[in-house]
Amino acid sequence: MPASADRKHRIVTAFQRRIANPLNRRLPFQTLLETTGRTSGLPRQTPVGGRRVGESFWLVSEFGQKSQYVRNIQADPKVRVRLAGRWHHGTAHLLPDDDPRTRLSALPFFNSTAVRAFGTDLLTVRVDLED
Repeated sequence: MPASADRKHRIVTAFQRRIANPLNRRLPFQTLLETTGRTSGLPRQTPVGGRRVGESFWLVSEFGQKSQYVRNIQADPKVRVRLAGRWHHGTAHLLPDDDPRTRLSALPFFNSTAVRAFGTDLLTVRVDLED
């Protein structure tokens, strides 16, 4: 990762961890992705933007393999997604061959704009919902 992209990653993730994510997790209808911590084994909830299409939930990770939730998915793809205040179990799939920029055009505008602006290594994630 180039130095400017690395710096951008550090600044954005520091802001997300300390300010944005703690606030967004408290919003009752914020979409959350819950993974299992690959080291701790504890549930980790991350606010995400995406869209349900049929029995799948689609999102784009702005930092790809460097995102902590992506690394957790690699260790254990079983996840939960909170949509409109209701939790759904599912299995996450990382889709490196999918075009994340095209995918973003089909996802909610505000989040997609932020992912395009701040992201350095976009990666599509599909969660196949079980309930």
